[in-house]
Parts: sequence; C-alpha cells; structure tokens
Amino acid sequence: MQVNGFFRTTRLIIAMSALTLISVFIYFRYAELAFKTKTQETPPAATGIRGSILDRDGSPLANQTSFYDFSISPDKIKNTELFAELTAPVLKVSPEELKKKIDENNKKRFLYIQKKITEDQYDILKNTVSENGWSPYCRFDAIPSRVYPEGSLAMHLIGYLGKSGIEYSENKNLTPSLKEDSMGTVYGNDIYLTINKELQFKLERIAEETFAETKPQNIMLIAADAKNGEILSYVSLPSVNLNEYTALYKAGDDRYKNFPADFPYEPGSTFKIFTAAIALNDGIISPDSAFSCDGVYPIKSKNGSTVRLTCLENHGLVNVRRALEVSCNEFFYQVSEKLTAQKFLSYLEKFGFGKQTGVEFASESAGKLRSLDDYWSLTDKPTMAIGQGISVSALQMVQAATVIANRGKKVKLSFIKRIQDHDKNLIWEHTPEYGENVISSSTAAYILDCMKTTTQKGTGTRAKLKDISIATKTGTGQIWDEKTKSYSKTQYVSNCLAIFPVEDPEIILYIVIEKAEGESYAGRIVAPVIGRAADVIIDSLGLNRDDAPSVEHSGKIKIKDNSPISISKTVPDFTGRPKSNIYPLMDLKNINFILTGEGWVKKQNPPAGTPVTEGMTIELYFE
Repeated sequence: MQVNGFFRTTRLIIAMSALTLISVFIYFRYAELAFKTKTQETPPAATGIRGSILDRDGSPLANQTSFYDFSISPDKIKNTELFAELTAPVLKVSPEELKKKIDENNKKRFLYIQKKITEDQYDILKNTVSENGWSPYCRFDAIPSRVYPEGSLAMHLIGYLGKSGIEYSENKNLTPSLKEDSMGTVYGNDIYLTINKELQFKLERIAEETFAETKPQNIMLIAADAKNGEILSYVSLPSVNLNEYTALYKAGDDRYKNFPADFPYEPGSTFKIFTAAIALNDGIISPDSAFSCDGVYPIKSKNGSTVRLTCLENHGLVNVRRALEVSCNEFFYQVSEKLTAQKFLSYLEKFGFGKQTGVEFASESAGKLRSLDDYWSLTDKPTMAIGQGISVSALQMVQAATVIANRGKKVKLSFIKRIQDHDKNLIWEHTPEYGENVISSSTAAYILDCMKTTTQKGTGTRAKLKDISIATKTGTGQIWDEKTKSYSKTQYVSNCLAIFPVEDPEIILYIVIEKAEGESYAGRIVAPVIGRAADVIIDSLGLNRDDAPSVEHSGKIKIKDNSPISISKTVPDFTGRPKSNIYPLMDLKNINFILTGEGWVKKQNPPAGTPVTEGMTIELYFE
C-alpha cells in the first residue's frame, strides 16, 4: 500500500512540534494565572466634609462647599463661537471676550477659562459641555472651600477656617475623622451656636448705625441669658465679610480684631457696682452708710505728702444708692480705704477678673489685676474702686454681671448650644455651669435695685424703657497713653451695663464704645443704644411688657417667619427672607437665581405672583 504525500514524515514532525508548543504555552499560561497573586481592587478614597456652624435654631452660618477651576484644551474646541455663546453667560463674561481669549490661545493644549466657579455654575457648565460633546476637552478641578451664607454676620464669633473664632477653636469637632478604612463620605460634627441670626442681625444694625454716628475705634455689644450664661448676641465692629476674608486680610486691621475677647480696657464707673457689692457683702458699709463728697479727696502718705483725687461734682452727703445714681467717685475712694487689698483682690477674683472666662475661643485676654506682690501706691486701691488701674475684657464684665443678675452666683458664659453629628445624633449639649456664691442673694438684689434707680433718675436715664424695668450703670473710662505715660484727655472708653427685667433678671446687655469722636460721656452716647437694643431683645424673646399681653417664651428665639419656602405656579414673595431660606431653591433646574448683597431680601424681580416659566431668572437684592 502506498502512503499519501500529505503524511510525509517532515510535515508530520512540523505539525506535532507546533501542537506540542501550543500545549506547553497553554499549560504554562494556565499555571501562571492559577498561582499569580490576585490584585485587589483599591476602593476609592473617602471624602471628608467639614461640619457646619449653625445658629441655635439650625440656620446655617458656615457650610462646606466646593469651588471649581474650569479649564479647556483650546486646540480641540472647533466652534469657539458656539462654545463662548453657551458658557459666557454662566461665567458672567461677554461671549466676545471669551471667544477672543480662546482664539488667541487656540494652539495651546491647556487654558484656564475661570478659577473658583461656584457649584451652581459647575452644574450648568457640566451639562452644557456634555450635551455639545466638549466633555473630553473640558476639565473641572474641585477645590474644597468654606462659604458663609450671612457674610459678615457674627464674623468674630464664627471666625475663619484655620484662623479664628469657632472655626478655629472647634476644629477637631468640625473636621471629619478620616481613617485608613474610611469609605464613602465622612462628615464632621455640626456646631450649633447660642446666638440667633435674626436677633444678631438686628443688633448689628443698631451697632452699625451707632458706629456711623460716633465714629469710634470699635464697638462691642454682648447680650447674654442671665440664668444659663448662653450668649444670645455677640457684636464686634468694625468687621468684614467672611467670604472675602483672605482677599482683604491685612495684619493690624481693626476689622479682624475680636475686641470683646482679646482687647482689655479700663471700664471706669461701670465697675463701681462690683466695688459696692464687695463692700456691702463684707459688712464694711450698709445701705445707710453715708460719706461726704466735696469734690476733692485728699490722701496723705506716711511722709506727710498729700495726693488729691477728684470727683466730677460736689455731691454732698451720699449713700451707696445715691453714689451709684450720680456716679460719685469720692464715695468709692472712701469705701476703698476701709477695704484691705487682700480682701478687695479676693472678691474681684471670685467675680472673674484677672483670668479668662473660659468661653469657646482659642485665645482670650485675662485682663490685668494687680497682685499682692505688686507695688501698691497710695492711689491704686481708690482708683481701682472706680474702675481705673484695672483692665478687663467685655466678656469678663458680662460674666461678673451674672453674679448680680443671678442672686449672687456666677454663671459661666458659653457660645455653643449643642454639637450633633451629621445624622443629628446629639454629641454634646450645653448645661449651665454655676460657680460658688460670690455675694449673698440680698446683696445682689440690693445692687440691682440701686441700678434700677440709676436708670430712673441717674446717669442711665436715656436707657429707660416704657414698660419693662431695667437696671443700668454707665461708665466713661480714661485710656492710658503709653507715649505720654499718662491718661489721655481726649479719648475714652464709654460703656453701659444693663440687666432686665429687674424683678426676675433674664438678660444681661453690655455695650462698649471706644474712642468715639466728639461726645464721649457714656450716659449720652451708650445709654440710648442700650435702650434701643433692649427693646429689640425684649420683642425677639417675647418678654412680657407691663402694658402688653403675656407671651409665653418657649426658649427659642423666633423673630419672623423662617419656614421653608417653595415655588409652584407663581413666584412667591421673598421680601424679608434671609439668604439661608433661598439656598435650598438653588437646586431647582428650571429656575435661575441671581443673589446680590447680604442680609435679608429687600427687593425682588420679577414681583410676587408672576407666573413661573421654564428657565426663568429671579433676581433677589439683600440688605
């Protein structure tokens, strides 16, 4: 039998060799895949979102947001006219200007179109470039940032990221805890402050008007709950819009200084209420004790020399009530002579002077209270008794006032109402912290009643309210001039402390105007502001006025409608609404918003009642 040529030996060997090689390759490839260490997919890195800062009722004051750097590959954009026509309005530039910019760089592979566009601009632009097939040639780089919906409102309290205020002191709470095994989005805790933004806004407006009238270096205003120590309003002027903080920052600029916490001063006669409380409580004087004031008080030294301290007037025979009413210096000079330095300092320390109050700030001034080891001159004790030769912070004055308002017991001040996680679980809640009794309840009540007299017919008459009793004490402190080593004859610290209602104190209000131009007497420039601010607080809290129906106060501050707002068939009335009410509407895809200014809506276009149409623009102007 003859064998076919196809099966010749050479061909058979080649076929068998090829088959063997293929089999070997498959075997080794299988073995490689079988024993190769499997690479695990790396999960995406966790995203951290910083916690928000809100007012006591949950209105946002500081939120995490993202800005985006928008860039393109100009050499890939063929129809630059269309590109500019569709994107320029979103970027708020002219299409001609944008087209020219792209055309001039048409050979480049990279060009920044605009840096730090908002999330709203990003959403619109991303859809636009996607719909027109430009996505491969456009880039949006996210830049995590912070937005402050209310601008300059409570600026020094809220502070700036990494710089000051609650943003800085509560950084650990606000910062999300990112760990190696963290996945998805991790949120920081939310801080709820004790202030209410609408009350804060109204009191800031009063302070701003006063600032414009008196042209001072600064104004401080603090309103606190006398019973639990919660700060209801915290104003320091001048200030700056937190959204423009870094762009405007300049070292030494007064707008960035937290005056109520960081800058001590000599308060003057307002301090006399504490001297009187100490002397009465220690039994050195009684309500009936009287001293003669002839306008000059001589103090003799051991070597026979005489130092003469003056009073503004010759007040005649005065007791403690009358001395506070007319702010008689000589009465307190004589009282101080009966107080030992040790006793005086011991009481002042219990009131909280000479040390930080412990509020939630990273830095705070302790003021200056001389010690027993310091040299004491003939005039040190008498001048301290009238609020000179001792420096305090505005926060210290308010905390010391809690002793008088709260039946002799000091209450610690606080800026934080509560802390919650992102799911609204309570992490921490403020509870009042009471110190020891500094003075007796009867002494506190008597000082308060004397302050009421000061309002009715003394230096605080311009703070008088028509239908709620208010206790006040004014002071015009001198300012020490380091250059001349003497007190200035032209610059003063004008301040007034108020507590109300007198029968059952709920509010402590303290206002300081430093280095005002022209009139500086506290009874004339600060007392009227106390009256205006007190009226706003009373109405905001719903305190019962003698000639008004009783209003039960729930513990929450509600000034006007703050309910969610929605848009259906017609444009709603936005007037009087804060910016925070508008932000939820910014997510609407069929309506564009243009927001101008800060504060509350003053004007809108189109007017309320206008039919809503697809793609319409609503302009809101805030003041």
